[in-house]
Amino acid sequence: MGCKSQKIGLAGCGAMGLPMAEALLACGFDVSGFDVRPVEQFGRFSDHMIVSAAEFSKLCDIVICVVRDEAQILDLCFGEQAIFEQQDCPHTFVLSSTVSTRFVSKLSKMLPKGVRFVDAPMSGAPKAAIEANLTFMLGGAQDDITHLKPMFEAMGARIFHLGKLGAGMGCKVLNNYIAASSVVAVREVLVQAEKAGIARHRLMDVINASSGQTWFGSNFEQISWAGEKYDPTNTFGILEKDVKAYMDGLEGTPNPLHVAILQSLRHMPLDLDEDERNKTARGK
Repeated sequence: MGCKSQKIGLAGCGAMGLPMAEALLACGFDVSGFDVRPVEQFGRFSDHMIVSAAEFSKLCDIVICVVRDEAQILDLCFGEQAIFEQQDCPHTFVLSSTVSTRFVSKLSKMLPKGVRFVDAPMSGAPKAAIEANLTFMLGGAQDDITHLKPMFEAMGARIFHLGKLGAGMGCKVLNNYIAASSVVAVREVLVQAEKAGIARHRLMDVINASSGQTWFGSNFEQISWAGEKYDPTNTFGILEKDVKAYMDGLEGTPNPLHVAILQSLRHMPLDLDEDERNKTARGK
């Protein structure tokens, strides 16, 4: 039986999870959402939200987890919501939250026997989720990946099966380490440009045509959080978490660069409001 004929549940209907669920729905999948926030906060998708964790666990064959961090994953699976401690529970768990590879290994030992487990972190930010243009990095058994592939194709444009369980997450944290590094570097040079009397938009024109080009820099004006200050609850807090996940999977002691990136994320040197960011983007 293909995954399109099965009930899919998406846990964590935030900036990434909600558009992912909507993309599945638009492609004809039977999908429901689950979140700790009130149902009325999910707009047109509200009718597809399930309030009870027990009902969510019972109804869903496949659960895609897009909650924020390891603590919330453990709450979902075994703690406050405990979907895998219900009498009827999902037979497939797809982990799309970004965590360390050590945690993936730990979780695989905690899940009930017989539950299929695939790690499937994604890249592309909310914009790509809304456009169903995500990049998925998958780890798990080939049969499981093949079974779930139509589901990933409904949400993304590039699907990479990278190997056994944990390989997708390993690739994601490596990617996000580079992404965090580029965020720090772009924000730093924008401040230095102003001090040097170089217009920010002119600097970005040059960078985007030169060796300093990055995803963050090229898409700066389109990224809603690009000019924010650090807050543990915003996207910079998520980047901080992802760098820590990268470090958690390392052998040995973190080097000074890892620590410097974390410190730089926590002390962003730039805070552009929406009007100023748009002004930078337009070159006015």
